[in-house]
Order: sequence, then structure tokens, then C-alpha cells
Amino acid sequence: MPESAWKLLFYSLSWSYGAYLLFFTEYPFFHDPPSVFYGWEKGMEVPTDIGIAYLLQGSFYGHSIYATVYMDAWRRDSVVMLIHHVVTLTLIIFSYAFRFHNVGILVLFLHDISDVQLEFTKLNVYFKHRGGIYHRLNDVISDLGCLAFSVSWFWFRLYWFPLKVLYATCHTSLQSVPNIPFYFFFNALLFALTLMNVYWFLYIVLFVAKVLTGQMQEVNDVREYDVAESKSPGPRK
Repeated sequence: MPESAWKLLFYSLSWSYGAYLLFFTEYPFFHDPPSVFYGWEKGMEVPTDIGIAYLLQGSFYGHSIYATVYMDAWRRDSVVMLIHHVVTLTLIIFSYAFRFHNVGILVLFLHDISDVQLEFTKLNVYFKHRGGIYHRLNDVISDLGCLAFSVSWFWFRLYWFPLKVLYATCHTSLQSVPNIPFYFFFNALLFALTLMNVYWFLYIVLFVAKVLTGQMQEVNDVREYDVAESKSPGPRK
């Protein structure tokens, strides 16, 4: 539970800050994705507000790599999670170094919202049986949270992410910056993120299918594959 509480706090703050940058400042990146490359120049200055977001996210994912291996409960998807953290941290570092930070803010915003809902739902799953007493409110919230999480994952990561980010990085970037550096490198990493999003969404679909068909009577854990059943020890052991 402490793991989920910490992650909920971080993702809530990071997503809120990303929403502030995209909707309450002059940055038009969400509504006009091609604008992430307008005026791009090698070595251009990174705005302070975006730099703060990068510092927070880079620190978090650097810690997450260590935590996944040595601190968090080992799960069936922990290897994929570790790859995800490495890919994300690589994108954060190199997008900052090569001044693709505008794209980075959009990528982080579209991903963080699902993590907010995931950790919030998991906390309510843990809270519905506490002190030897069943708490119906937490049970209802966890069911609704699972539904909202599934919808947001598809909408933000599998619909808006390709529509806004991949379209901008793969197509319109070449129109704004014909000889944009590291084009294939960054797009390969972004496509790797997309594949991992699809991989996890398949688990989500299977989970929802089990609930709807009665194979699972209640949401015992928003990730029903949460703790690995393999008897072999994880890296943390």
C-alpha cells in the first residue's frame, strides 16, 4: 500500500502540473501537436517551467528503475515495467539534451493520467477490507475506478498518443525541421512505448472480461496479475 500511496501522490502532482502547462499557459501543444517543433533550433533554451517538469520526472523514473528491481513487489510484468522505465528515462534525458522537450511534456501528460487512476483504484481495493470490516464505499469506488482506468488507458495512450505525439514526431516534424536529428532513434523509443501500452491493455481487457463473465466476482486487485505466481525469486531477492 505505501508503494501505491507514494505513486498516487507523485502522478497526481506531475499530471496536474502537466495539465497546467498545456492548458493554462501559452503552450499550444495539446490542441496543435505540430507546434512542438515550431521554431526548433539546436541548443535552444529550455523554458524554466518545462525544465522543472523534466527534473521531477527524470528523478522519479531514475528512482523507479532502482525501486522496481530492489524495493517493489515482483510482478509478472516487472520485466516489461523495468524496460518501460529505462525507455522513459532515456527519452527524458535525450529529449532534453536535443531540445525535444515540447514533445516530452505532451508524452508525459498523456501517460500520467492513467497512472493516477491506477494507483487511486488500488488504494481503494486495499481499503475495502480494513480492520476486519468490509467497507462498501471503497468497493464501489474501486469498481468505478477500474472502469475509468480502462477507458482512460485506451483514450489517452492508444488513441491520443498516436494521434497527437506519433503523428507530430513521425510526420510533421520533417516538415518543420527537414533534417531533424535522431529522428529514427526517438521514434523507435516512442513506438516501443506504444507496444508496451498495447501489451498492458491486453491484460486490462482480459481482466475486465473475467469480471463481466463472472470468472471474477469482485475487483480484488485492479491488476489481477499483480503478484507473480512463479516460485522463482525476483531480482529483489
